[in-house]
Amino acid sequence: MWRISAVILVVWMGTSAVAQSPAFDYHAPKQFTVTYGDAKEIDAGVKSRSVEFASPTHHTVTGELITGGDGKSHPAILFVHWLGNPKTTNHTQFEPDAIALANHGVTSLLVDTMWAGGETWFNKMGKSIDNDYRDTVDQIIDLRVALDVLMMQPGIDSSRVAFVAHDFGAMFGSYIAGIDPRPQYYVLMAGNSSLPEWYLFRKQVSNRDEYMARFAQLDLLSYLGKSKAKGFLFQFSNHDFYIPKENAQRFFDAAPEPKKVVYYDARHDLGLPEVSVDRLAWLAEKLLVH
Repeated sequence: MWRISAVILVVWMGTSAVAQSPAFDYHAPKQFTVTYGDAKEIDAGVKSRSVEFASPTHHTVTGELITGGDGKSHPAILFVHWLGNPKTTNHTQFEPDAIALANHGVTSLLVDTMWAGGETWFNKMGKSIDNDYRDTVDQIIDLRVALDVLMMQPGIDSSRVAFVAHDFGAMFGSYIAGIDPRPQYYVLMAGNSSLPEWYLFRKQVSNRDEYMARFAQLDLLSYLGKSKAKGFLFQFSNHDFYIPKENAQRFFDAAPEPKKVVYYDARHDLGLPEVSVDRLAWLAEKLLVH
């Protein structure tokens, strides 16, 4: 059975975007509906619920809420998945992280993005500049609304909020870092330094120059450089077929201090156990020690 919860937005109305980013601003309604599935215990003391909510973009965002807190003040994380293995090209990619952190009281929201459509979504990118530009802006707004939903959960400590993302998720995290002050800590994994380059990866398009010029208005490195976050962890592969080392370095260099970067002898999926161990340790240091 499903239950429906109408939530009042009081603190965050979506009007605090930086002045040079009006496209990413939005007017969140004073009330909107979040639909939760029944809570399921997936580990001792850890519960999972499906989540669905509407965005001002007219998208319906789906995902999963994983909790383990006792109602007292605790940290929160928004997880944003990659585009890769079809089995994990959705909110489930970071379930192991969220479960591990829930054992320490962290509340996590894991969301599905537009690239959850996998190859079908990717293959249509590059066919329309206007559509791709609009979809990019809409996705950023959807993520800001996801932060609204996360921050409404009981007991969230607004001073201990993180954003964790991989691949396309990491690139979109760069925009969030520059326009939304709520996440103070970021883990950005295997992100490329140019979003339109990835939209057009291995594609022959006749209007490439026009496409790149339009997306220059959404230069993710410029947004990342404006961030006031308290810390960044970047995780990259030494053997990434998709991201040359110089692109990874450019991405890292754009972020403000304090920041840390680690390169692994892994593929683009960063699937080695030590990658997860390092990520969880960094998050615990930032969010759990206070």
